[in-house]
Amino acid sequence: MGLIVQKFGGSSVANAERVMNVARIVTETYKQGNDVIVVVSAQGDTTDDLIAKANEINPKAAKREMDQLLTAGEQISISLLAMAIEKLGFPVISLLGWQAGFNTNSIYTSARIKNIKPNRLQAEIAKRNIVVVAGFQGINRYDDLTTLGRGGSDTSAVAIAAALKADKCQIFTDVEGVYTADPRKVENAKKLKEITYDEMLELATLGAQVLNNRSVEMAKKYGVELVVRSSLNRSEGTVIKEKVKMEKMLITGVAADTNTARISVIGVDDQPGTAFRIFNTLAKNNMNVDIILQSVGRDGTKDISFTVSEDDLDDAIHILEDHKEALTIKEITSNRDVAKISVVGAGMMSNPGVAAKMFETLYNARININMIATSEIRITVLVDKKDVEKALNAVHDGFAGQLE
Repeated sequence: MGLIVQKFGGSSVANAERVMNVARIVTETYKQGNDVIVVVSAQGDTTDDLIAKANEINPKAAKREMDQLLTAGEQISISLLAMAIEKLGFPVISLLGWQAGFNTNSIYTSARIKNIKPNRLQAEIAKRNIVVVAGFQGINRYDDLTTLGRGGSDTSAVAIAAALKADKCQIFTDVEGVYTADPRKVENAKKLKEITYDEMLELATLGAQVLNNRSVEMAKKYGVELVVRSSLNRSEGTVIKEKVKMEKMLITGVAADTNTARISVIGVDDQPGTAFRIFNTLAKNNMNVDIILQSVGRDGTKDISFTVSEDDLDDAIHILEDHKEALTIKEITSNRDVAKISVVGAGMMSNPGVAAKMFETLYNARININMIATSEIRITVLVDKKDVEKALNAVHDGFAGQLE
């Protein structure tokens, strides 16, 4: 038939019952004549539990040692799933990331895949084994274990599908597909039948947790068609691909991201190159910056505000403090109590008034906007974190008639 890559998240393998359920899904696919490679995350909250254990010992542990620890989670889940598939009477083998050929760079805890050497995967498939691969991990040139960052198992699955030119890449999760908003927070969120790579990439980057943004980038680059569906029932999911059949509606989805913090650098020189030096310094230290706002210059100085992930806030401030004089920064302030609300949709490129509608909706809900950023297919605002759920529902309801 074909080669199918299936990825199951932590909630899908959270306990023995769910592991057996996944084993049945995998073996059903195999019985249809397909070759099957399964990528698995750590069970349930295992990764968070391991991080908590590390913090009990050393809250500032070296990132290399964190990767040594965190890769244990996937090792447990692949072994248990392989045992479950074996119990059902099917040939199976489990492989760690390095055994499956994942080579990464050396940015510990957020490594990037450099290449996959698929020899072992191809050899096991040739033996008609079901191959269970540990997601989220690889090995660097020093033979150190590395992890790919939050959601890295999605990226692992897409990378395998691209390297082996798989016929399908199915992402199984605890929701039935991609919704117009998080169905756990927005009661009337609707499931989408299909969505473009670009729209999914924006939603994933802006807080929609159903897929990792790097996996969507890779799927778009290599033309891997994704299907997001539930592991808990057999309902049809959402197809993610380059083009969709239907005429695009105005808005595809609304997302919220609470892993956000704002940094302001006050009183920097109002000269060409100042912004470059600030953001180049952060980039060299692998800091991603999103919304940027620069004030009008006054008395030869200006202020620049921008957002980073809350996880990176302390490191970003430390870097700026270390280069404060060279970057002409007089003062650095920060705020963790903020969140991003975004609307995404290819339809807004040819429809004016989307921003005005979004701002009107937030005004009617008495929610203040702190910062604004736009692209061709998205509008993002920064609001107070205490208002995030109220804002998410207000904006979703405001565009209810125009959501797919």
